[in-house]
Amino acid sequence: MDLLLHTCCGPCATSSTEFLLEQGYQPTMYYYNPNIHPYKEWERRKESLEKFAGLKEIPLILEEEYELSAFLQQTLPHELERCGFCYRMRLDKTARKAQALGFPAFGTTLLISPYQNRELICAVGQELAAEYNLTFCDLDLRPGFRRSQQLAREYELYRQGYCGCIFSERDRYYKGK
Repeated sequence: MDLLLHTCCGPCATSSTEFLLEQGYQPTMYYYNPNIHPYKEWERRKESLEKFAGLKEIPLILEEEYELSAFLQQTLPHELERCGFCYRMRLDKTARKAQALGFPAFGTTLLISPYQNRELICAVGQELAAEYNLTFCDLDLRPGFRRSQQLAREYELYRQGYCGCIFSERDRYYKGK
């Protein structure tokens, strides 16, 4: 089945696409990540994903617009619920793109991370699938997380230390009171 796969970064794409191909999916990766801050980080992750796509010859669609302002406008008033707003923003754009391009299904590499809220991602994905008359691929990709890190090292892909948003960066590096 053809699948438009929202892809957050090269490392998460490695094991995710490997597993999806084994399961009979034909993934096309889709890079739309307005949450990633700063711009140089966004660009570095995009370049890493382009490198991986080229190595494995997996189709990749890039959203070249850096929509940080839209992300911040949606999340700043709701900092405690920011992850849900972020999931919805990225998955909604992916579902709309899937529908426009004729993909029957969409999914996300976010489901590989043990640090993301799988239940919330799946709930948002299922809701959007119903809204756009698509299938949401909710396979549990987490068993491949360690392999994704191993493959990222093997392919010499950039490996980041936080999810991408400014809040996550703060939580990771700021050791305030």
